[in-house]
Amino acid sequence: MGQISFVINITVNFPATMSLETELTRVIELFQLPFMQRALMGGVLTGLMGGLLGSFTVLRQLSFFSDALGHSALFGISIGLLLGISPSWVILPFSVVFALAVTYILERTQLWTDALLNIIYSSSLALGIILLSFRDEYRGGLSHLLFGDILAVQTTDLVFSVLLLVACAGFIGLTLRSQILMTLHEPMAKARGVNVSAHRTAFIVLLALVVGISIKAIGVLLISAFVVIPACAARLLSRQFTHYILLSAVLGAISAVVGMLLSALFDLPSGPSIVTVQLGIFLLAALIPTARAIAS
Repeated sequence: MGQISFVINITVNFPATMSLETELTRVIELFQLPFMQRALMGGVLTGLMGGLLGSFTVLRQLSFFSDALGHSALFGISIGLLLGISPSWVILPFSVVFALAVTYILERTQLWTDALLNIIYSSSLALGIILLSFRDEYRGGLSHLLFGDILAVQTTDLVFSVLLLVACAGFIGLTLRSQILMTLHEPMAKARGVNVSAHRTAFIVLLALVVGISIKAIGVLLISAFVVIPACAARLLSRQFTHYILLSAVLGAISAVVGMLLSALFDLPSGPSIVTVQLGIFLLAALIPTARAIAS
């Protein structure tokens, strides 16, 4: 009787094992294709940049600002399409100009920041969709703009991303003390002679470029998640500021790799898969202190 049960178990489990091996083989073969390798590299680069700048964005309470930048990018793309200009040439300068304009308005208005940013991002999204409606060939591709298409990342996109990552890392590395002081206590930074306005402007420009260059892969609606979620998870796991910055970037990159693997394995949309992994990491980070408290 024991032998019969043993044979039955092998017979039942064997197809499942073969199916798993087949799926893993398919995923490995899939990532040998050039477009999948570019997508994976694009996701990692976006995760690193988003996590790096996101560590400061979250503590400076600029999370909503990155969301507004993402929504405004659709407006810039729409303008470029109506003018017959490639979105790739429009999105970066538009993002920078828009970010500087919004910063100028925020510094000179008496309205609450969150209310003003809500007006900006909702209205820019509405205007962008209206402008796109005049281009019939882009009506069906609206979902790609909203949710991104990381599989469409090209080599030139990767080159720009690498250069931008180097610029971000160089800027943060060279001005780390000033950035930390501005983040924790801006009046003290001014008292110690830090040019707060120049540093803030440079940071906003870099953040705008990161958002703009990542729109193609991640989409308008999901780009802020790459800036906010890894940084929030890292904040829950780290106590030192430098560790927090590094961990935020690492978590952004790890979530991109895991999300791409899950996307390939279960045939899911890449961008939402990565954001879902980021959410899972954040939830785990939130549960760790609770588990420690229970254990103690």
